[in-house]
Amino acid sequence: MGSLRAVLTAAFAPVVLAATLAVGSLPARAQEPMPSEKWSFERLFGSYDLAAAQRGFQIYSSVCSNCHSMNLLHYRDLSGIGLDKAQIEAVAAAVTVPDGVDDQGNPKQGPATPADQFKSPFANDAAAKAANNGAVPPDLSLMVNAREGGPNYVYGILTGFVPAPPGFKVGEGLYYNKMFPGHQIHMPPPLQDGTVDYTDGTSNKLPQEAHDVITFLAWAANPELVERKQVGVRVILFLVFMTGITYAVKRKVWSDVHH
Repeated sequence: MGSLRAVLTAAFAPVVLAATLAVGSLPARAQEPMPSEKWSFERLFGSYDLAAAQRGFQIYSSVCSNCHSMNLLHYRDLSGIGLDKAQIEAVAAAVTVPDGVDDQGNPKQGPATPADQFKSPFANDAAAKAANNGAVPPDLSLMVNAREGGPNYVYGILTGFVPAPPGFKVGEGLYYNKMFPGHQIHMPPPLQDGTVDYTDGTSNKLPQEAHDVITFLAWAANPELVERKQVGVRVILFLVFMTGITYAVKRKVWSDVHH
């Protein structure tokens, strides 16, 4: 799945970016500094905070999935954030998807299975535009990879909804966001304090909610990240070992010459 994601990232990131930035002619303002959050997965030997990723999936399911698809994910992939088989089956079964036709040939619906893709909120782009003031909400499967600044940029968007400064006219159907290029965005503020209630007692203030959902999105875009790091560490250790062996052999072979 990792190689497929890498190819799709390169192919579709420019398209997604262009679609999101199409907001018309806007007055110029100074670019907001990029946030600099601490992410467990960005450290050299870092890994995903699975508890945060699970909370992030809760936010995606209850908030983001109403507008944004994640077409590259299947419900079975949620094992990667620590959900067990029973939990995955329960998550899938709570979603209704097309399930063939009945005896009269009419389409019917049924519960999803772990093998199904994440359900899209809209049947097609036309339906998405009709429900979102003419804009198609981008798929979130690769969102963290598709934006310069990665998780910090997306965090800035989610926490960047503030009142417009004096003299700045916000277009009809748009919202002011201090991080978004041009500062006007079609998406209304998706998160605020208390958007969800965490069962593990974690704070549900906006910064924590944003941090959690971005951890989930980072995992979705790079589920093989930890494995890549582990392979890299093993390769480096192997090269160090082989360097030591090579040096020892060299000293043994040339010892008579040196004496």
